Amino acid sequence: MSIESRRQRSLDKNEFKNYIPKSPEDAKYYEALKRVKRIKGFYTHALVYVVVNLMIVVINIQNLGEGESYFHWQNFITLFFWGIGLVAHGLSVFLPGMILGSNWEERKIKELMEEDKKRNWE
Repeated sequence: MSIESRRQRSLDKNEFKNYIPKSPEDAKYYEALKRVKRIKGFYTHALVYVVVNLMIVVINIQNLGEGESYFHWQNFITLFFWGIGLVAHGLSVFLPGMILGSNWEERKIKELMEEDKKRNWE
């Protein structure tokens, strides 16, 4: 990847972060795009998890002594703790919509703005 393409990619990320929608449809598209990027990030994380852990298993199996069993707790530390991280990532991507609802953020923002208005007028 050239330096110029890296610069352009970082500009695209900055534009994405600072994007201000101009219409309701534009805002919906932007939210959907953010969600797709989060889902893609989770799938990438899951793929890397599987590939790296398969490599670790293969290496550990190759290093087994004769008659030695693979099933020792040391062989599962990375799998277990990284798995906890992967589950947390998956929950952060897929669960908020189920628990809080699809428009929870909008409702919370309006609620906080109303509270702020009441506090300023009193």
